Amino acid sequence: MKTICIIGAGPSGITAAKNCKEHNLAFDVFEKNDKVGGNWVFNSKTGHSSVYENTHIISSKTMSEYEDYPMPEYYPDYPRHDQLQLYFENYAKYFGVYDQIKFNHQIMQVVKQTDGKWSVHYIDDQDQEHTKQYDYLMVANGHHWMPKYPEYSGKFTGKWMHSHDFKGVNDEWRNQKILVIGAGNSGCDVSVESARVSKNVYISMRSPQWFVPKFMFGQPADILVKALEKLPAKVRQSILTKTVKAFTGKYSDYGLPENTKPMLTQHPTANSDFIDYVRHGKIKPKPAIKRLNGRYVEFIDGSIEEFDIICCCTGFWTVFPFFDKDFLDFQYVEKIPLYKKMMHAEHDNLYFIGLFQPLGCIWPLSDYQAKLACQEIIGRYKRPENMAQAIQHEIEHPHHNFDGGQRHAVEVDYNDFRAELVAELKKAGIHIPERKPKLNLRQFVGTLLTA
Repeated sequence: MKTICIIGAGPSGITAAKNCKEHNLAFDVFEKNDKVGGNWVFNSKTGHSSVYENTHIISSKTMSEYEDYPMPEYYPDYPRHDQLQLYFENYAKYFGVYDQIKFNHQIMQVVKQTDGKWSVHYIDDQDQEHTKQYDYLMVANGHHWMPKYPEYSGKFTGKWMHSHDFKGVNDEWRNQKILVIGAGNSGCDVSVESARVSKNVYISMRSPQWFVPKFMFGQPADILVKALEKLPAKVRQSILTKTVKAFTGKYSDYGLPENTKPMLTQHPTANSDFIDYVRHGKIKPKPAIKRLNGRYVEFIDGSIEEFDIICCCTGFWTVFPFFDKDFLDFQYVEKIPLYKKMMHAEHDNLYFIGLFQPLGCIWPLSDYQAKLACQEIIGRYKRPENMAQAIQHEIEHPHHNFDGGQRHAVEVDYNDFRAELVAELKKAGIHIPERKPKLNLRQFVGTLLTA
């Protein structure tokens, strides 16, 4: 019998397990923590990359739920972290995989043997070491856990931290002078939360961003994006760019750098409070940092400010510590060399589930990646004969002209990527029904005209 090792019991790992179970494939799921949900397990201790106390999802319930397991109707449009963790736990139990998860098990090393099988070395929940062989490996441990710190000349002597360790504001933050570095989703969340307890919150931005309200025209923003999916990419970009500008006005009018690139070329920041707080003076924009000097920070515009706390919201490295770097190392690559962000050209029994960053939510598409992996394992799907060529074609033809850099190494358009995975599954005889939007294009245009 073919055996499969699944690393991680986050949203991608549990759907990988579900698909393996549906195809009667033998599997083990290894999870280093004591609950399912990955980063959605709130843990007040540092060291575990998790949500902070007041985190809500940034994609809507409609576009985030697994397509075969809807979220409860009473959940809000943007559920809270504890609601999501419960949803993942119920999902794992509903599909009968919860009891097969090995909680508090740490994967230490994974080595590919000369016979092609995977040798997995791990420590169990009793601190005992084991090694077990598997035919296939599904890596679903996520890519938002190893913090990436910025490097500057000089040293800061106040509290220096990463959003990785941010669990919420407390009295330590009250009335402190706070600098947040980075204006992505974490940066805006941390700056907004900080501004609730301090009047002196600054945010440093190295480059312009797109700030998207969570609701536009009474609808979650990603519902509007879904309504435009049939339009050409450039048309979608034009409509969304003009729509966001209509909602927020000119960024430069209130101290933010003006973004001259169209929407969808960068990963957008979804936050309804950030622009409001900036315009109320609760968050003060600053440019990039030039150097650090004790408690003082000099910015590239020549201004100097003193701070008590600096929180670096500067992203995460894509790393897999259980692989030897000589075997596989994606840490610094600007484009991940995987077919459909999951299949490696040189290892046909290795799958990455959920290793992509959509303009939307990861989990429903992780389900489709896992379906595709299982179809290949049981012999119903055949990957391209020339994998290196297929991967290169994918790299050279992104869904949108995404910015370069490691930040967009695994960026995809949610709707376009879903269509690609559905097309691959069709080759294996699996027909997925079209996901009908709550708002179609005609309704979207009508909403614009009547707003």
